[in-house]
Amino acid sequence: MRADVHRFSLTDPGDVSGLAAAIAAGRIDPATIVAVIGKTPGNGLVNDYTRGYLTLSLALLIGGATGETPDAVRARVPFVFSGGVEGVLSPHYSVFTVVADAAPAQPGVPALAVGVAFTPELSPSDIGRQAQIDATAAAVDAAMAQAKIATPADVHFVQVKGPAFTLADIVASAAAGRPAATDNPGKLMGFGRAASALGVAGALGEVPAERAVESAVFKDFSLFSAVASISAGVEVRTNEVIVVGLSTAWSGPLTIGHRTMADALDIGAVHALAGSLGFTPGVQIAADEAARIRAAFVKCEAARDGLVRGRPHTMLNDGDIDQQRHIRGAVGAIVASVLNDTALFVSGGAEHQGPDGGGTIAVIAERH
Repeated sequence: MRADVHRFSLTDPGDVSGLAAAIAAGRIDPATIVAVIGKTPGNGLVNDYTRGYLTLSLALLIGGATGETPDAVRARVPFVFSGGVEGVLSPHYSVFTVVADAAPAQPGVPALAVGVAFTPELSPSDIGRQAQIDATAAAVDAAMAQAKIATPADVHFVQVKGPAFTLADIVASAAAGRPAATDNPGKLMGFGRAASALGVAGALGEVPAERAVESAVFKDFSLFSAVASISAGVEVRTNEVIVVGLSTAWSGPLTIGHRTMADALDIGAVHALAGSLGFTPGVQIAADEAARIRAAFVKCEAARDGLVRGRPHTMLNDGDIDQQRHIRGAVGAIVASVLNDTALFVSGGAEHQGPDGGGTIAVIAERH
């Protein structure tokens, strides 16, 4: 098997012209598309409908090219979109393809491997609870097996997109005797991200299974995954799971690496990751080397103690701008300045994703 990653700019939430041109030119066979991850110019909150708009636009395009219905496309392809491209960040989407490669994998040389899976449909009462943790863990196991990734140590990135629910959904669930973990739609998104992250951590052995439990959600922040990136949106009703890693069962020129970021200023983690992928050490990756980057993914959050390296920040007190928008803009600029690339998937809300107040970073690149 051979995986590839194609990144396209996004001028508006319905702009699928980049992928359309690649399909028309024969550069991408739409039947080989297995996942799409991207950043849209929305607010990233419950009422961000740019995510669903792009999902529908891409499902229509792919279905029109393959003969599938949009629903059939969405049933096999996870479309994971996160709103919010503050500051220097650029709207974009990355298309993952998998083809049967006639050339054998190079003996002993692992290449990029991708697997996907979906949980059963989740209701508001499942979010943030054991049902979501367990369903996510099972989906990670399934995606990892599909990708033929031998061990958890070979998993470098797990992207999950789970459901968000409006207040009407939450009220209806409570009236039916199935109350949600909170009646605040924004907070429920956080519960979903946290539970899904613990599901990833439990599946990969980063957290003992007996500790990857509902009672730890939003309470024990010593428990986290170093590879999980979790988003939520009203456009989905399952947890869509994409596992990316390395496997000697695959071929191709791409590799992936990851690091955790201790806090919002942990530029050292970015440099360390760049070095592990063979980029020349320096303040910023040169433009010709940066062309090797196929995709980059960052999770970050405003530190809950209100401090950054001992000094206070105001992100959690700002009534005008949501704290996720602050942190995406800040961390996005730091990472972009090192990678010399602004088309980065930078997502806020890193509950149990990397160290508390920090986050994770993963980069897919052409092998050096």
